[in-house]
Amino acid sequence: MKTDEFLEWSEKAARWGANYRRDVRDLPVRAQTSPGDIAKQIAPQPPEHGESMDKIFADFETIIMPGMTHWQHPRFFAYFPANAAPVSAVAEYLVTALAAQCMLWQTSPAATELETAMIGWLRDALGLPAMFTGSIQDSASSATLNAVLVMRERALGWKGNTEGLGGQKPIRIYTTNQVHTSIDRAIWVSGIGSANLVRIPTSGDSRGMDAKALDAAIRSDLESGYLPAGVIACTGGTSIGAFDDIAAVVRVAHAHGLYVHVDAAWAGSAMICPEFRHFWAGVEEADSIVFNPHKWLGAHFDCSIQFIRSPEDLVRTLAIQPEYLKTSGKDGFINYSEWSVPLGRRFRALKLWFLLRYHGLEGLRAMIRNHVRWAKKVERALAEDSRFEILTKPFLSLFTFRPLKAEGTTDDAHVQAFLDAINNDGRIYLTQTRVERALVIRFQAGQFDMTKADADTAIEVLKEFAGRFAEEQIRG
Repeated sequence: MKTDEFLEWSEKAARWGANYRRDVRDLPVRAQTSPGDIAKQIAPQPPEHGESMDKIFADFETIIMPGMTHWQHPRFFAYFPANAAPVSAVAEYLVTALAAQCMLWQTSPAATELETAMIGWLRDALGLPAMFTGSIQDSASSATLNAVLVMRERALGWKGNTEGLGGQKPIRIYTTNQVHTSIDRAIWVSGIGSANLVRIPTSGDSRGMDAKALDAAIRSDLESGYLPAGVIACTGGTSIGAFDDIAAVVRVAHAHGLYVHVDAAWAGSAMICPEFRHFWAGVEEADSIVFNPHKWLGAHFDCSIQFIRSPEDLVRTLAIQPEYLKTSGKDGFINYSEWSVPLGRRFRALKLWFLLRYHGLEGLRAMIRNHVRWAKKVERALAEDSRFEILTKPFLSLFTFRPLKAEGTTDDAHVQAFLDAINNDGRIYLTQTRVERALVIRFQAGQFDMTKADADTAIEVLKEFAGRFAEEQIRG
């Protein structure tokens, strides 16, 4: 592609993107296709000769777009958001055009030094102490794996990477049943094994880790010949927003010499608002923390921040320095590839720099506060309607509920049918989880462009379908 054609199609793509974001509200939130609909329209073999951009772009619009679920839709209330503020998109254009591989300081000094600065900006924005440093990871899964590997190496006296786990005492990691499945994967990948991931009971409305039970489990494992290594706590669990008493968990873990990692992948963004920081009180004593600006803060995926108390331990765990990765004649720099499992690194800091400068912390705080307020509005509307039952009250902007049958009962089949009908309608998008084994529906407000009117639409749609289901029961 020559420069003039590159310019032409870059401009067309940018215009397409702006128009898409302007009009996305008019599209059904979830893709309305069936499995295989897209695949059957794609040629089974690559072309022998190049095709025109006009044809390629036309196929993008006619084949690909109908199969897209619109994560930037303001009524995307499913999962957690994967926000991408327009200013972040502009920064991503530049990152894409530069196409730098930012694994070492020397491969892009600006990328490394801007990353260090952005870690400092976000640390201060969340009210964390200056002792924390960190890096930008691709996702919370990678950050959690980093933490688990450090737990493993510290517990084994830094011998795991060299000697393996054979012949060692079984390593134990402690968490609850409210954490994300990325913790399970980290346990698998690290070689510790799921049998050694100890689930501590939870208690209270927060469904947080029982600190006394944690202490008892650690003591029991020590007596049984296991090797306790670390604890993974959470603030804002993916299912229902469970949160641990971080201060109590840290006291127990550190009393036994265990490493503590805090997963605040979604809820961490809300901590730019001082009034929400009580949810992770004690986090300043943790050994590492992860939160995802690509969820609630507006940065394009992928962009996950891992704060670290002791970067030396992380580097000791992960760093490999062959001759071809050394920088000659320079001092006082960081090679962030030594702070993550992947060697390759994108220029993720640029979108944070653009985002934070354009919106400012107050602009982002206003967005998060609105989402919390609007989620509570939806929850109150459903709580006052006898056709719904609230299962878990809002934690920040997340709560769960289920629709009831005419006689006031419900079951999983009814909940699933109601959810499917809502999502097939296309005006809003919700997902499910389980609370005490019962299937329930999650509502989570967090999309960057959401307005109060979108919360009102959610209430309208939910009540409309409750009415439809009630009529069907009467007729049936």
